[in-house]
Amino acid sequence: MSEVDKASVREVLDKVRAEGRDSLTAPEGKRVCDAYGIPTPREGLATTADEAASLAEEIGKPVAAKIVSPDILHKTEAGGVIIGVDGADAARAAFDKIIANAKAYKENASISGVQIQEMVGGGQEVIVGATTDGTFGKVVAFGLGGVLVEVLKDVTFRLAPLDQAEARSMVTGIQAAEVLQGARGAEPADLDAIADVIQKVSQLVTDFPEISEFDLNPVFASASGATAADVRILLETEKRSEPVRHSQEDILTAMNRLMNPRSVAVIGASDQAGKIGNSVMKNLINGGYAGEIYPINPKAEQIQGRTAYRTIADVPGEVDVAVFAVPAKFVPAALTECGKKGVTAAVMIPSGFAETGNQELQDEIVGIATEYGVRMLGPNIYGYYYTPQNLCATFCTPYDVKGGVALTSQSGGIGMAILGFARTTKMGVSAIVGLGNKSDVDEDDLLTFFENDDNTQCVAMHLEDLKDGRAFVETAQRMTKKKPVVVLKAGRTDMGARAASSHTGALAGDDKVYDDILRQAGVVRAPGLNEMLEYARGLPLLPTPKGENVVIITGAGGSGVLLSDACVAEGLSLMDIPPDLDEAFRAFIPPFGAAGNPIDITGGEPPSTYEATIRLGLEDPRIHALILGYWHTIVTPPMVFAELTAKVLAEARAKGIDKPVVASLAGDTEVEQACDYLFEHRVIAYPYTTERPVAVLGAKYRWARAAGLIDG
Repeated sequence: MSEVDKASVREVLDKVRAEGRDSLTAPEGKRVCDAYGIPTPREGLATTADEAASLAEEIGKPVAAKIVSPDILHKTEAGGVIIGVDGADAARAAFDKIIANAKAYKENASISGVQIQEMVGGGQEVIVGATTDGTFGKVVAFGLGGVLVEVLKDVTFRLAPLDQAEARSMVTGIQAAEVLQGARGAEPADLDAIADVIQKVSQLVTDFPEISEFDLNPVFASASGATAADVRILLETEKRSEPVRHSQEDILTAMNRLMNPRSVAVIGASDQAGKIGNSVMKNLINGGYAGEIYPINPKAEQIQGRTAYRTIADVPGEVDVAVFAVPAKFVPAALTECGKKGVTAAVMIPSGFAETGNQELQDEIVGIATEYGVRMLGPNIYGYYYTPQNLCATFCTPYDVKGGVALTSQSGGIGMAILGFARTTKMGVSAIVGLGNKSDVDEDDLLTFFENDDNTQCVAMHLEDLKDGRAFVETAQRMTKKKPVVVLKAGRTDMGARAASSHTGALAGDDKVYDDILRQAGVVRAPGLNEMLEYARGLPLLPTPKGENVVIITGAGGSGVLLSDACVAEGLSLMDIPPDLDEAFRAFIPPFGAAGNPIDITGGEPPSTYEATIRLGLEDPRIHALILGYWHTIVTPPMVFAELTAKVLAEARAKGIDKPVVASLAGDTEVEQACDYLFEHRVIAYPYTTERPVAVLGAKYRWARAAGLIDG
């Protein structure tokens, strides 16, 4: 990016602030744009009708005349804009009319004059803007401009600042990108020039965080460049509080102690069945946790065969983690004792804090934890599991199927659904963690741990909000280069109306911001709970594809069509089969079958046809992923299909060939057992659906592309 003049921007903003204003006039906005090399038309400020005439003659072509007043933000509404003003006399008349309209619109408005601006046009109107999002901070927006931005809301968002490549991805990322690229023979716009404007806006709002909203609308984008015809800049009226941030080293130290504790105390341990403190103790003991377990209860001498202590201060050894199973009102005193004892982490199961409106009590325990350096999980959670340590610090049922998937949820109910799904599908789990109110530990703390955890290969997170969206994105961008992160973000509908005086601010009021920025972070977003769980189960089993060529092999033409539709919906690329490969496939299928893609081997074929075509699909290096469509027949029963598929894959893997393979099985109930068998052999297989296996493959591709792992 070219050199910028920060001093000029600082001078303008300081002047506006000194005058008690929260918005810049158009001439002030132009100075800011000029300082960052953002193209704007030639213009000048007229304070008299004669000055307007002189400026119009100097510019020498039709001009736009616009009111300049800090009290009139919506100029058109006030009758403060006249376009197509041609010549000195017309400029004088326009000046007088605009001033009169402005005074009629707002009698006591402070009027600086009338902006006489070179008329620009041609090409396509787009909008470039920035806003300050409550979750993510500075966010840049791009979309079609003018009236279309309000009607179509075809806008894309990114965190600021961003580089030229990311800015370019915004330009090509809107649904109407073809309009800018020259649809139906129209002259294409200069996409690099648009991206340059986006990048400069992103840097400007980063350098000057007091800019709350920034609008360039419209920007006229043509083959010759991009010029902003109108600029609107709003400043923050009050200071925003910055979230508390810990260093990577401190996070890792605390999370390692939480997940790998040498000892656990249960505050409120009990021998009485049905009590949370009783369930937590049982789960720790019966789950096989090998560290020290200290029950804390002032009224008991022993609990479940272990010496009980009146307070945590009475425990003879060190305590890494304290699990709280007492009513909310007793938490502050007990947490203070934990702090004095030197406990590293507190797991807050109790409810009765911010989720019930008792923010004051939650603030109190956050203050205590901060004072003593205790990292706090919760409150209002079901606890957590970390299977490599046989650690089951929860009142829910134990879980012991170990594997590489870590799951987190903000909701206890969703946490139980995760647990049930994991148990039913025998999904190998490294961790299940409840986050609840996220008074302290949140998603980026856990991601930092899982990123460095050799026991975790994939993370799936249910979240209702992000406490510090920017920290989450920074951590996720780092992690998703190594391991997939799947997110189910609850609340896809409008996040609620927000007070915004700019188009950008208003457009940023819905789920699109989350959608785009999670994608920027490399995260795979799941549309629903079941999809999140299926992605988490399937992604670690699928090898990373080496390219985009996907081939469908099916025994039923109808399945082939539906699988093709699913590929389009998931953004997968069906391979254009070259003649030699087409001929090779035809050698195995009957004359009335169909080569091409999908390859239809027809339903009456014996197991050998499935075997030969799947083997060919695996061994040809030009094919990068296979989708199998099976149809239940007497000739090739479901388990025969499953076993031969697993055998062919095992042979290929023995030769060093490992490609993602997913399967859709249509048939009677026997296909369910066949799918289970295929899953056990790393084939993502589902009965009665063509969409689900393709969706899991699509999720794998989205992650691999974001991580830069696919050739080309």
